[in-house]
Amino acid sequence: MKRLFLLASVLIFSLSCENDTQIDETNQEITQRNCGAQEVLEAQLRANPELALKMDEIERFTEEAIAQRRLVNGVIEIPVVVNVLYKTTAQNVSQAQIQSQIDALNKDYNATNTDFGSVPALFSGVKANVGIRFVLDAVYRKSTTKTSWRLDDSMKKSTKGGINPTSPTTKLNLWVCNLTSGYLGYAQFPGGASATDGVVIDDNAFGTTGTAAAPFNKGRTATHEVGHWMNLRHIWGDATCGTDYVTDTPSHNTANYGCPTYPHKSTCSGTPVEMTMNYMDYTDDACMYMFSAGQKDRMLAIFSTGGARATFAQP
Repeated sequence: MKRLFLLASVLIFSLSCENDTQIDETNQEITQRNCGAQEVLEAQLRANPELALKMDEIERFTEEAIAQRRLVNGVIEIPVVVNVLYKTTAQNVSQAQIQSQIDALNKDYNATNTDFGSVPALFSGVKANVGIRFVLDAVYRKSTTKTSWRLDDSMKKSTKGGINPTSPTTKLNLWVCNLTSGYLGYAQFPGGASATDGVVIDDNAFGTTGTAAAPFNKGRTATHEVGHWMNLRHIWGDATCGTDYVTDTPSHNTANYGCPTYPHKSTCSGTPVEMTMNYMDYTDDACMYMFSAGQKDRMLAIFSTGGARATFAQP
């Protein structure tokens, strides 16, 4: 049933909002989280309707791998390539800022973040150590005349002034650039083309130092977007009381912003307390600090044998 829901959802998205990614390129201060992953997915589905079938198959595999506990055992180590596109000196983020982002990812995905202990008692039984490590592999830099980059993957293509991904089937590529107004980042979900695979982060939401600006200066934009890259959906399912395909995350009415006061109750069925501190919500960096056990299983499933990202877990 979940697979049928996913297929229907992505087909509906593919037929709507033809101009979703045609947005203003002016650069403005961002005070509220906005992730472009879903919009980019919709654009990819419009361009390639067969992607819906591929993603439905990935969902089927994920459900079976979790049900049969065919998940990766031990720590997965992922090499990371950082591609920096800059027009100004400030946008050419330092090595220290890059390393601060790698450090933040490692803390968040291994439950060593200092705020992990702040998870409320209600959710303490499902808070998870995902067990994925990130290792900086290489940094590439390129000067550009572009003021900002749109959600069209142009930053991933040298023919459009960007930087081509490096070994995208075995290395996680991150692009750091000045994204078009209102967006902190976006990721490509499993199933998309390897030529555009990876995660894009605005330079003002990257890492914990340098150009990283509050309230997005704890590296959690990358934590959120890498979650998408590992097949996690927004916790509200991009629909009112929608599904994120995870059983231990409560239903959310919609995205939460800023730092909601706990407990924040949903009006969805059962009026559950929302998991606003989950990395896949839209809260500020300081107010998101956990993945759930179900999200962990969903991420590990794609690295298992036959999974969409199994090449990253090979010795």
